[in-house]
Amino acid sequence: MRIQARIIGGLLVTALVSQLSACGTLFYPDRRGQIEGRIDPAVAILDAIGILFYVIPGLIAFGIDFASGAIYLPNKKVAQVDPQALQKLVDEQGQVDRVQLQNLIFEQTGENLPLTDPRLQQHSGNSTQLAANGWAIAA
Repeated sequence: MRIQARIIGGLLVTALVSQLSACGTLFYPDRRGQIEGRIDPAVAILDAIGILFYVIPGLIAFGIDFASGAIYLPNKKVAQVDPQALQKLVDEQGQVDRVQLQNLIFEQTGENLPLTDPRLQQHSGNSTQLAANGWAIAA
């Protein structure tokens, strides 16, 4: 009886650990928020293993990774826009004209960002709030 309890306990621990490791959101939290890109094969394989052993949790892991964007490989591109030029786009109410922002980004970086995408999240706040959320302020 004691050996059966250890086997059942070991299987339960293995099941729980495999579910924790089958989600790219846990491995790569810095990738969250990506809209598109190439799919990371390692994350896709881990999620597929979750489907193989546990169908519903595996599907949930795939859903979370696609919804959060953690399944996509980072594109490793970094671009900066002149802060003085950005300041000119802000009106008296503190609102930014998205069309002018899109044009400015395209002029200075050559990237055409989909600023009209409904999945785009806009964050605003002071420098303390931005730093608390991990945003670097460069000027």
